[in-house]
Amino acid sequence: MSPSSLNSIDFDSTRFDAAIVDLDGTTIDTLGDFAVALNRMLEDLGLATLPRERIELMIGKGSEHLILSALQYVAAADGADAPAALVRAQAQFERGWERYQHHYLAINGQHAAVYPGVVEGLRALRDRGLKLACLTNKPTAFAKPLLAQKGLDGFFERVFGGDAFERKKPDPLPLLKTCEALGTQPARTLMIGDSSNDARAARAAGCPVLLVTYGYNHGEPVRAVDADGFVDSLAELAAPRR
Repeated sequence: MSPSSLNSIDFDSTRFDAAIVDLDGTTIDTLGDFAVALNRMLEDLGLATLPRERIELMIGKGSEHLILSALQYVAAADGADAPAALVRAQAQFERGWERYQHHYLAINGQHAAVYPGVVEGLRALRDRGLKLACLTNKPTAFAKPLLAQKGLDGFFERVFGGDAFERKKPDPLPLLKTCEALGTQPARTLMIGDSSNDARAARAAGCPVLLVTYGYNHGEPVRAVDADGFVDSLAELAAPRR
């Protein structure tokens, strides 16, 4: 791998025993699913829908955060100040969460696509003997069917959703628990993600971190994030070392 793409990570498989891979924005482009489910939820609540560009900025911290952020944004757009928008969003959350789950489960994967190079990258990691786990803030009930539908489930020994542990990324707990489940040490477990959430969790857990440049990073430049390396495609992990 060239230093310009992987920076300080020299992808030598002997450095790692496992890799923890994010889902939304890293392996699968799920923005379409988020937009359809969220806007159907808003319609059920009699609220204005949001453009995909706005929804993309809210992705990454779990479905609960996405829903609350959307409800707050709509309330603010209606003229509520920040405290009032939060109160209104919290009052609408329970109904919104129920409707969101209903719609997401109905369309899960229909408006999503595996990113180019993901299959090649996962296959290269597996063929080099690394244990693989998928760790996402998406609820497990959404994540597992999506991976199966897209033919990626066979790559992962374990799949953990945002409800698997007491806390979600960027807290390090999910990474530490995933390392424990894989029987690996954090220092020898590579985190592969697309955002500052993944990088912050990895840094706190003691895992090296590699970020893709094409995912969802809350509207911020991903290359400004503190990470050990960046790739434009996971297929770069399958390229011969130079």
